[in-house]
Order: sequence, then C-alpha cells, then structure tokens
Amino acid sequence: MRSWMKRYDIGPATAGLLALLWCFFLVFLLYPLVFVFSNAFFLGGSFSPLYFKLMFTSPSYTTILANSINLGLVVTLVTTLLSLPLTFLLVRYEFPGKVLLIGLILIPLVLPPFVGAIGMRQLLARFGSINLLLLEAGLIDQPIDWLGGGLAGVIILEVLHLYPIMYLNLAAALANVDPSVEEAARNMGASGFQLFRTVTFPLMLPGYFAGAIIVFIWSFTDLGTPLVFEYRDLISVQIFNMVTDLHQNPMGYAFVVTVIMLTLLFFYVSKRLIGGNGYAMLGRGNVVSAMRPASLSLTLSIYAVVLGLSAIALVPHVGVLLTSISTRWFLTVLPTAYSAKFYSEIFAQDLTMVSIKNSLFLSSLSTVLDIFLGVTIAYLLARKRVPGRNILDSLAMLPLALPGLVMAFGYVAAFSATPLDPRITPVPLLVAAYAVRRLPYMMRAAYAGFQQTNIALEEAAMNLGASPLKTIYQITFPLLFANLVAGAVLCFSFSMLEVSDSLILALKEQHYPITKAIWALLKRIADGPNIASAMGMLGLTLLSGSLFLASRFFGRRLGELFRA
Repeated sequence: MRSWMKRYDIGPATAGLLALLWCFFLVFLLYPLVFVFSNAFFLGGSFSPLYFKLMFTSPSYTTILANSINLGLVVTLVTTLLSLPLTFLLVRYEFPGKVLLIGLILIPLVLPPFVGAIGMRQLLARFGSINLLLLEAGLIDQPIDWLGGGLAGVIILEVLHLYPIMYLNLAAALANVDPSVEEAARNMGASGFQLFRTVTFPLMLPGYFAGAIIVFIWSFTDLGTPLVFEYRDLISVQIFNMVTDLHQNPMGYAFVVTVIMLTLLFFYVSKRLIGGNGYAMLGRGNVVSAMRPASLSLTLSIYAVVLGLSAIALVPHVGVLLTSISTRWFLTVLPTAYSAKFYSEIFAQDLTMVSIKNSLFLSSLSTVLDIFLGVTIAYLLARKRVPGRNILDSLAMLPLALPGLVMAFGYVAAFSATPLDPRITPVPLLVAAYAVRRLPYMMRAAYAGFQQTNIALEEAAMNLGASPLKTIYQITFPLLFANLVAGAVLCFSFSMLEVSDSLILALKEQHYPITKAIWALLKRIADGPNIASAMGMLGLTLLSGSLFLASRFFGRRLGELFRA
C-alpha cells in the first residue's frame, strides 16, 4: 500500500476530486452509452441481433445508412479539396493583408448550419433569389433545383460551414512540417506534386486526420440542417424521430449503436493509417522558416481565391440577414420591403423570451460546471501522478468524437422514468449534456495554461509557507486566467447554440432553449422564419465575438481546440 502511495500523488483532496470526476463520467457519459448498447443487443433478457438484422436487410434502412455515410464522405472530401490549396497559399507565403484573409476564412464558423439553412433555403429554392437572378439575366430557361430535394442543400451548407475547421488543422500540420525534410527531397530530385505526395502530405497526415474526423462526424450526425431542409433519409433524422416512441419502436437503439460503431471505426482507420506509416521529423531547433514572400501576381491570385470562396461562404449569412429584415420577399431577387421589427419581436413574444432566458441559464450553469471539471482534470493531468490518468484524459476528450445526437438519445433512454426524466424537466440533463459536449474545449484551454506556467513558481510559493489551495488561488489561477476566459467563452457561446441536445431533450415549450425555439418558429407560417432569422443573427453575433476573443488568447493554437 505504501509503495502504491509513493507511486501516486494521492491525498484526501486528490482522492475526493478523482471520485467526483469518476462519478460524473459514470453517470453522464458511460451509463447512457452502456444502456443504449444493452437495449440494442438484448431482447427479452437474451442476446439478439434482430434489430441489426432488420437494419441491414431492410432496403429503406440501408438507404438511410448509405445516405449518411456518403454525406460524411462527400463533405470531408470537398472540404479537403477546398482547404489544401488555401493552406499552402496562406501558410507558405507572406503578403500584405494575410491576417485579414485568414479572418475571412474563419467567418463561416460563426453561423451554425442549422441557422444558415434558413437563409440558404430562401436563396436557393426553386424560385429563390439565385434562380430568379439567373432567369432575369437570361442565363437559364428553367429554374435549377440547387437543393436536390434537400440533400444537395445539406452538403453545400455543411461544406461551407466546416471547411474552416479542416483549414485550421491542415494549417497547423503544415506549419509543423520541417522544411529541411522537403529540401532534402528536392535535392534528391523530387518536386511539385511528387514532393507533396511523397513527403509533405504524409508529414501532415496526423493534422489532416484530426480535421477529417471532426468534419466527417459533424456532417454524418448533423441533425438541424437536414430538418430545416426537410430531408428525412438520414440516420440523424431517423434517430430524432424515434426518440418519442422508444418503447414501441426500439430500432432507435440500433441506429445509435451503428453511429457509435461507425464513428469508432473511422477513428481506428485514421489512427492505423497514421501509425502504420510512422512518419517523423527532425528536431526544429535551428530550422529556417519555409515561408517566403509572394510575388504581386501570386498575391492578387491569393486574394481572388480567398475573397471568392469567402463570398460564396457568406451566402447563408446574407440569406439569414435579409430574411431577418424583410417584410415582403416573394418572387423577387431581393426583398421589396424592409423593417427591423422582427428584432424587437424577439423581446416581445413569450416563446422567444423564455428560450433566451432558458439558454442563458443553462449555458451559464454548464460553463461553470465545465470550468470546474476542465480545470480539475487539467490540474490532475499536468501537476499530479494519479492512477488511470490516460483513461481520465480519454474520457474528457471522448465527447469530441461522440456526436451530441448519441448523448441526447442516450439520456432520454437511460433516464426515462427516473427523477432526471427529460419529459418531466430537462434542465439537469441539458446542463449535463452541454457540459459534457464542451468539456474538451475547457480542458484543453486549462491544460495549455498549466503547460505554459512554470511549476517552479508554485513550488516557491509553497516553500514560503503557502498552502496548496492558496498557491492555486494566488499564483496558478491568475496565470491561467486568460486561458480560462477563452475556454469559458467558447463553452458558453457553443452551448447557447447547441442543436442536437436542445432539439431532443427539450420536449415542452417552457423548457425550449434558443435553437429549439428557432426550430418551432420555422414551422410557423407568416413571420416565423423572419423572427427565427433575427434570433439566428443574434446568435451569429454572440459566436463571432466569442471566437474573436478566443483567437486573441490562443492565436494560431485556436485550431487545437477543434482536434479530435
């Protein structure tokens, strides 16, 4: 026992913190997953693969599954093709206004696709603004079905929203590539695409797969966007529809387990592809930067590419903005009457005001919980030797790979007919869901702060007689403050606009958060879409401000928060 105590830094306080963390993860992360798996594989108390047999033999179910996988793969491929050229242009070349262009690339992150779908539907509908503009210009004779029955609209919007995440990961990966390795390859005759294929891209693979995992899982399990486009043949929408009749139709369990297994398979394949190649780089202590000045013609080309792509990416934002201020917009390219009254309507209607209050309350509680959990986990990992540290780290980061759709379904199923039943009050589970989903951001922000803080400062304080608690409060906490603010702002803003958990767990109107209220407004005729768009613009402002603040603290390391 004594040798075990010497091996680990276990005191009463540390043991108590570990117990609290394990209890939280057991109740709000592991138990719902175990419950879903048990109900998917056990029928009448005995093991049965019946639900999965039905899934893979029913033509309708296999079509739904194939659509979802294809959606994830297509979005991942297209975001890769868009982000790779941008990465090389913006990482390897120096030119005036570079910071501004990087900021433009990140703009799509501030508008959740769930909200952007409102504007896209208005602009790309059969008789929407784009088709009317092309008809008036004489470029087409018949309206084009841009939305492709809804699926094309989902793909377009997911690509425009997620390519910045792919760019962030690729840019970080390319910046870490040792230019001396590429120079050695050039000396041996490699150049152009051959150099990229055989040297540069293999060295970027860890960063690429980190971004690809996020993009695939996000698009594969996105719920809000297909609901707005009314495209039902996706696994996320089917799970959403099956939540309300779990006891009559348990196929929802099999769908959720399939999502989890496919997600884990994607992770496994990506890790195998990275680990199997074992690419490594030399130390970078005295390596000269690979960045070089861009010529005037190349600078103009970079501006044209980035501005053109940004203009396309801003189409959903423009659509939402115009919808929020238009009082008459029918069969015209632009609205024919404008008004800001829908913004005042937000604060005059019961549904919207209640949803704002709910979201503020829920997001504030979940952010406080994230601060406690994230800082505690980061402290134990960075400053203590504790048993099961790798498992603790994995559990904290698991929500990045675990779709919110899965967790929300698991909560409804596992806590049904208990004091935490969301049909009675969803507040505890919404707070827990928001906190679990955003915990990786806070944990990474806090852990980065601990790594940047010299432990000698803490040791000096304790040598002078300060208690561990006083040392943390007076020494460590002030040094971590900037990281904690950035992490807390991200946790709060993303919780305010969380879609899957809000749509599934908030079942009664008095409990609706903002995104559930937006969903309800979209189904209301007349001014519903206008007020929903106005709420979306307020959410855009909130999220853009939070990302700007976080980028001020993290700089180029902001992409680390979006890695799985």
